[in-house]
Amino acid sequence: MSEFRMPSLGADMESGTLVEWNIRPGERVERGQIVCVVETQKGAIDVEIWEAGTVERLVAEEGQKVPVGEVLAVILGDGEKDEGGKAEDDGRETPAERPTPEASQAPSPRAPDLSPPPTTATPDVASSGVRLRISPAARRRAAELGLDPAGVNSSGIDGSITLEDIERAAQAAQGGQSTRAVATTDAHAAMRQAIATAMARSKREIPHYYLGNTLCVEPALAWLETHNAERPVTERLIFPVLQLRAVALALEAVPELNGWFVDDAFQPAEGVHLGVAIALRGGGLVAPALHDADRLAPDVMMAALRDLLTRARKDRLRSSELTAAGLTVTNLGDLGVESVQGVIYPPQVALVGFGRIAERPWVRDGQVVAARCLHASLAADHRVTDGALGARFLTRLTDLLTEPERLWPT
Repeated sequence: MSEFRMPSLGADMESGTLVEWNIRPGERVERGQIVCVVETQKGAIDVEIWEAGTVERLVAEEGQKVPVGEVLAVILGDGEKDEGGKAEDDGRETPAERPTPEASQAPSPRAPDLSPPPTTATPDVASSGVRLRISPAARRRAAELGLDPAGVNSSGIDGSITLEDIERAAQAAQGGQSTRAVATTDAHAAMRQAIATAMARSKREIPHYYLGNTLCVEPALAWLETHNAERPVTERLIFPVLQLRAVALALEAVPELNGWFVDDAFQPAEGVHLGVAIALRGGGLVAPALHDADRLAPDVMMAALRDLLTRARKDRLRSSELTAAGLTVTNLGDLGVESVQGVIYPPQVALVGFGRIAERPWVRDGQVVAARCLHASLAADHRVTDGALGARFLTRLTDLLTEPERLWPT
């Protein structure tokens, strides 16, 4: 028997609201299955479970605010007995050893599931005939308050109405304020507070050092243009795919930048899972993990990146995507920024930044020519690495982007 606990979905998270269960007592669960939806300051997150078994009981209720580490549910391992003394029998042998509760919460660094998660809110029909998406807990609370959900501003997964949306709407109605304005303001303020907490902690606790390098990306862009020449627009790669691949391979050469500083010690990541900084349309940002960036073929990485961007902006991220990243990459080049000196997201120990591609004077074969270049930067934690290792990483990154045939050897 093991306890499924509220995971930490960010350095700034202290608690989360259980929006909805996707499982019921007596049901079988598999490793990696999305079992519930948790709402945090950065949105609603699909939470996975990392141990197979049968649900013995649900401890937390929908709508309940649960501190990180508190029990959400109790899971019976294969062959274990429930409270009534009946042994579970699914035809398999009982394992000799069972994972600890801590191990059951650790996300698998391999085999990421890139398929869209199941919809977590059930449709409802408003008096106007418009179909609504609203969680069961939110629907019950709206009925208790006599509130019409059709007039409530939604902030949940794929436009669904959450319990907190209903509570905010009820408070606004009592105060005679605009429901939409209050909900939007509250959500944005919570997001900014979450970012402020994490970044203030980073600058307070992490002794940053910064390195930068300007590199000519003509070879990489030429490789990309050749690769895309015979492809439909929908199947073409974008340059950030090459950047992410180069960062992933550079981390293989300098693994000391891939991991976390926890309990006064460096904990290396088991795989190369890159956090991708994504700006949200309503303001703020998230940095979910692109799993196994060192192992993905070009087209697979492009599809995975597109999927990650889409779900991040629809509030449909998963818990493993918010806990697995060992290093974050931020790219502000499309906004015209020349260079980026980033702030490390704790407990990670490094961040890579890319500026815009621009034509600059470049010496080639003794001649000054116009070449497309960009500035790459590294922010790193001096408790874990020194400038020499950071320089090795940037040199490796430069080599990969100037010799792009090394990114995906044939």
